[in-house]
Amino acid sequence: MIDPDREVRLGLLLISPERFSAIGEGTARGSYRERKEREALSMLKDASALGHVTYSGIVWNREDILRSIDVFVRDRVDYVLAVFLSWAEDFAWIRFLRDMPPCPVLFCHRMRDMIHLKDTHDDDEFTEYLCCGGLVGTLEASGSVQRFHRPMLETFTGTWNAILDRARDFGLAARARALLQESTFGLLGCMNEVMWSTYVDIYSLFQHVGPEMRFLSVAELESAVESVSIGDAEQTVTRLSGQYEVLPNVDTEKFIASVRASIAMERLAEERGLDVLVLNDIDTVLFSRIGLRPGFWPTSPSVRTLIVPEGDIGSGVACMILKLLTGQHVNYIEPFHVDLPNECFAAGHAGPNDYTDPRGICRISSDVRFARTQWKYAGAPFAWYVFPSGEKTMLHCSQRGESFHLVMGQVEALPTKPFLATYSHSLFRPVGKNCRDFFDALIRCGVTQHYGITDGDHRQRVRDLSGMLGLPLEEV
Repeated sequence: MIDPDREVRLGLLLISPERFSAIGEGTARGSYRERKEREALSMLKDASALGHVTYSGIVWNREDILRSIDVFVRDRVDYVLAVFLSWAEDFAWIRFLRDMPPCPVLFCHRMRDMIHLKDTHDDDEFTEYLCCGGLVGTLEASGSVQRFHRPMLETFTGTWNAILDRARDFGLAARARALLQESTFGLLGCMNEVMWSTYVDIYSLFQHVGPEMRFLSVAELESAVESVSIGDAEQTVTRLSGQYEVLPNVDTEKFIASVRASIAMERLAEERGLDVLVLNDIDTVLFSRIGLRPGFWPTSPSVRTLIVPEGDIGSGVACMILKLLTGQHVNYIEPFHVDLPNECFAAGHAGPNDYTDPRGICRISSDVRFARTQWKYAGAPFAWYVFPSGEKTMLHCSQRGESFHLVMGQVEALPTKPFLATYSHSLFRPVGKNCRDFFDALIRCGVTQHYGITDGDHRQRVRDLSGMLGLPLEEV
C-alpha cells in the first residue's frame, strides 16, 4: 500500500553562469558567486517547507547538471522546480530538457520584490545588476522549452513567495501522480451490470492513470466475515452507539452483522494491499452470500483503504485523486433532483461513505431501501450522514475512448437537516451559476452520475494533475 501522507519530493534546480562567478570579488557584497550562493541557500531553506528537497548545488557547468540529474533520479523526485538565477548559458538547461527522465517540471521566473540599483559604473553595483538578470536567462530558456516539447513542463512567473505557493499546488499534484502509479485498486464482485457507462478498460486504467487492479470475490469476503469475531464486532458497535445517535428502527443483531461485514471488508482490503476498494454493493451475489451491504466504513481511524460503491472504478479514481491532493475527508455523491425555487440540488449516495468528519451529522439508521427484501439481514443499518456545509471541489472520472477524462466543478453544501432516508446526503448549490446551466454543462460534457467531493477549492491541483497524466479536463 502507498503512504498517502509522505512528503512531497522536490528537486531544486538553480542555474547560473560560471563566466560571471568571479565578477565583484572584493566588493562590499562579495563576488557574483558568493551572492548567488547566499541566495541559493535562502531559496533552499524556503523550499524545504514544501517537502523533502533534493539539491546538489547551483548548476554552473555540464558536470553540475549531470550530477543534478543523477541525484534527482536517485531520490525519485516527484517534480523539479527550475529557476534561472540570472542569465546563464543554455547548454546546461537543454541537456536537462533532453536527458532528465520523464518528470513534472515547474520552470519559473523569479521576479524580485524590489530592485535598488544606482550607478552601475561601480563594481559592486554592476555585480548586483548582473545578479538581477534572471529575466534574460528565463526568456532565452523559454525558446528551448518550446523546441523540446517536453511533457509535464509548466511555466510560471511571480515573486518568490508566489512561486512557492504555485509550487505547493504543483508539488501535491506531482506527488499524486507518483502515488497513483504505485497504487493498487481492487474490485470486489464485478462491475455494475445495470450501469454500463461506468465500465472501464483495466489495461487503460494502468496505462493512463497508474493503478494496478486486483479482483476479489464475494466468497473471499464471506470467509473474511467468518474470521471476524462477534466480540470484535460488538466492541465496535458499542463505540459507534456511544458516539452517534442510533435510531429506533435499528435491529441490534443486524447492526452487529453490518459492522462485522464492514470490518471484514476493510481487513480483506488491507490483506490484499489495496489503496482503493471498489465495491459492487448492489450485487445480488453479495446480498445472497453476506445478507447485506456493509454500512460502516471506516470502522476505525486506522483503516487506510478508500472504499467506493456500485462497482464504479472511475469514481474510485476521482475520489482517490481528491484524497491524494488534499489529505481530507472525501465523500461520494450522485445528484438526485433540482429544487428550482431554492436554486439548489439534492445529492448523496447509499453504501460506503466517510461519515467520520465531526462537522457533519451522523446517525445510525436502518437501510430502509432493502428493509422489505428477502435477504438475511434486510434493512441492516448504516451510517446515515449529512455532509458538512461549505464550498466543495466536485470531481468526476470516467473512460472516454481509450483513455479517461475528468470533469470538475465547484459547489456549496448548504446547511441541511437529515431528510433522505437510506442516503448520505446534503443540499448543494453550484458556485457562480444556476442549477440549469450547471447540469446542462455536465450533460454536454458526457459524464456518469458519480462524483467525489471534498472541502475547499482545489481546482488548480486537479488541473496540474490532469496535465501530468495527460487526461482531458473539463470545468463546469
